[in-house]
Amino acid sequence: MTPAEREDLISPLLANGWAMADGRDAISKTYRFANFIDAFGFMTRAAFWAEKWDHHPEWTNIYKTVAVTLTTHDAGGLSARDVKLGEKLDELAGGRLG
Repeated sequence: MTPAEREDLISPLLANGWAMADGRDAISKTYRFANFIDAFGFMTRAAFWAEKWDHHPEWTNIYKTVAVTLTTHDAGGLSARDVKLGEKLDELAGGRLG
């Protein structure tokens, strides 16, 4: 991505609660759900898309909280693939964030 393309693609995610990860070219977001089942359900739905698109997030789950980091290791940082997956995660989460 060119710097201008990158700005255009990532800005909407940043406006929707994503943040640049400290010390690396990645974005991160924490989602909070009503309970563990909702959090795990989100991760299950997300896993289908991640596998379909062959782009897998770095994530952790503690009870009702799911923390996600997106970066494209093959590209050495953020790519359009991260933006696509970030948008899908927001859609699947239905606006839940920390």
